[in-house]
Amino acid sequence: MDFIQTELLQKYFTADFLFKVLYIFIFILAGLLIVRIIDIIIRKTIFRGASEQSRIMVHKMIIYAGWIIIFLAVLSELGVKLSTVLGAAGVLGIAIGIASQKSLGNIISGFFLVSDKTFEVGDVIRIGTYTGVVHALDLLSIKLRTFDNTLIRIPNDQILTTEITNITRFPIRRMDFHLRVAYKEDLLKVKEILMTLAKENPLCLDEPEPFYTYREFGMSGIEILFAVWFEKSNFVDVKNSVFEAVKRRFTEEDVEIPFQHITLYSGSESKLIKLDLEAHPGENPFGEGAEDPQE
Repeated sequence: MDFIQTELLQKYFTADFLFKVLYIFIFILAGLLIVRIIDIIIRKTIFRGASEQSRIMVHKMIIYAGWIIIFLAVLSELGVKLSTVLGAAGVLGIAIGIASQKSLGNIISGFFLVSDKTFEVGDVIRIGTYTGVVHALDLLSIKLRTFDNTLIRIPNDQILTTEITNITRFPIRRMDFHLRVAYKEDLLKVKEILMTLAKENPLCLDEPEPFYTYREFGMSGIEILFAVWFEKSNFVDVKNSVFEAVKRRFTEEDVEIPFQHITLYSGSESKLIKLDLEAHPGENPFGEGAEDPQE
């Protein structure tokens, strides 16, 4: 046994073999370094003004292509015929392509999404029932980070056929407040109160100016739409501050915010039915000739 191991060591672990292994190792490191440099140069020159998701997809394509070229070069150094490998890869590629048509559809959909520029990494979007920040856009899917810090992966082909709402595409947004005041209130006074508190709020923009309109005569009051413009990064602060200001000013100015009341009445004509639980077997507890009310 020791003889066989010694013979194998002498046959394979020669100076030429060790030199070739070292050469391949250095070749792989140099190849990865070159691919990395090419990736940086392309993304910082040709795609410098492109969107974040475009740069990410270009980065991944360059890396994958570089790995494939390095792998084929290593096989060539090891004496493997590339024609045989490429032939086998072609047959394998057809088989994989047939088996993974869904993945190919996701890749093609990913290119459409990048070229469409509907959203970018960092935007807050709504896809179907999901709302979150675009965390990453890959070849097969996009990843959303919800506001409760949950990661959601959605395939690209599903996104392409679904309605997408980009909430933070533009630098400013409008926030709508649906209010209701009692019929007895002076509407001009209500309007003045709301426009004044919007003007006093430093987070609300003066241009575009706040929006105010009457919606309808509701069942319990007059419906009012009051809207303010703000920078998209101040969403939570604007909503909380305006809510607090409306409630405080309406209370100070004695403006009534009506709400629906429900009053329950017990009918005076309905009388309780007294049951005789000690009725003898065979007797009707509801009285002679009376019918069971549950039937």
